[in-house]
Amino acid sequence: MGSVKDLTILEKAGDTKIGRGRFAFSDRYSVFDWGEMPDHLTHKGAALALTTAYFFERLELSGIPSHYLGLVEEGAPKHLGDLKKPSAIMEIKLIRVLHPTVKQADYDYSIYQREKVNFLIPLEIIYRNALPAGSSIFRRLKEQTLKLSDLGWDKIPEPGTVLNKPLLDVSTKLETTDRYLTWIEAQQMAGLNNSETERVKALILAINELIKKEMDRLGLINEDGKIELGFDTGRNLMVVDALGTLDECRFTFNGMPVSKEIARIFYRNTEWYNAVETAKKEDKMGWKKRVKDTPPPLPPSLRQSITHLYCAVANELTGREWFKGTPSLKSILKEIVM
Repeated sequence: MGSVKDLTILEKAGDTKIGRGRFAFSDRYSVFDWGEMPDHLTHKGAALALTTAYFFERLELSGIPSHYLGLVEEGAPKHLGDLKKPSAIMEIKLIRVLHPTVKQADYDYSIYQREKVNFLIPLEIIYRNALPAGSSIFRRLKEQTLKLSDLGWDKIPEPGTVLNKPLLDVSTKLETTDRYLTWIEAQQMAGLNNSETERVKALILAINELIKKEMDRLGLINEDGKIELGFDTGRNLMVVDALGTLDECRFTFNGMPVSKEIARIFYRNTEWYNAVETAKKEDKMGWKKRVKDTPPPLPPSLRQSITHLYCAVANELTGREWFKGTPSLKSILKEIVM
C-alpha cells in the first residue's frame, strides 16, 4: 500500500518477465512525504485514474511505451472510450522494484550496476517550465544545496519566473525522503550510460510538451511535474506510475495553484509543518519518528474545493462529465481564497 494508491499483484514480475497488477487510486492524499493525511477527498481516486489514463492513452498514440493496460470495469481493463462510468482501478504491466540497501545511514545502489532489465529506475525526473513561489529551487538556492552556476544562471530569479526552456531536475525515488541529485549522480546511481541518460531527458521533454498542450485547452499553465520511468525486459524505457495529474504536476490558472499545492500552502502555515522541516534537517532517514505533532484536518470549505478541482479537471480534460454536478474549473477557482 502506498500513501495514495494501493497495488494488487496479479502476476509477479520476474528477473526477465513482465508481471501484471492493478493500482487502486484512493481518496487519500499526501504532502511533504508524510504519507496519508487526515482528510479523504471524495472521488479523488477515480478522478486521478481517469486523468492519468487520458495521458497514458495519448502516450500510446504518440508511440511512447508505458505500463498502462486500461481502467478496470466489469473485471477487465478498458480504454476510456469503452468505460460506462468512472473507475479508480488501473491495470498495469508490472516491473520489479529493486530497493537500495542501507549501509551506515546511507543508501547503497550497487544493485543497479548488476541488474540490467525489467525494473523501476530509482529516480523521479522533474520538468520545470516556471518557478512558482513554492518551487523547491528557491529553498535549495537559499540553503546552498544548489548553486546558480549549476543552473547556468547569474542571479536568483523572481518567484513566478517563466523559463525560456524547460529545466530538468532529478531526485531519488526509493529513499525515506526525496533527495535531489546532480545528473551525474543520478546516472551513476541508476546505472545509466550516457546515451540512456540523454534518451531519458528527451522523453521527459516530449511528455512535458504533451501535458502542456493538453492543459492549455483548459486554460491551465503546466509549471512543473514529475515522471517515473522503468526498463522493460529489453532495457527499453517505459513510463510508469502516473502522469499529468494534480498530484504529479503543478498547474496554475491566472497565478492560482490548481493542484495539491493548495493543500501545501495551507499546511505551510501550521506548527506541524515546522516540526516536519526541523526533523528532516536533524535526521534525513528517521525524521518522521521525531515529529510529535499530527497534521490538522483541512477546513471543510477548502477540502470541498480541492475535491471539486480533481473532478473538474478529469471532466474537462477528457471532455466527458464523469462526475455529475461538479462546478466548472473556473468557478471553483473563484471560490478559493489563498
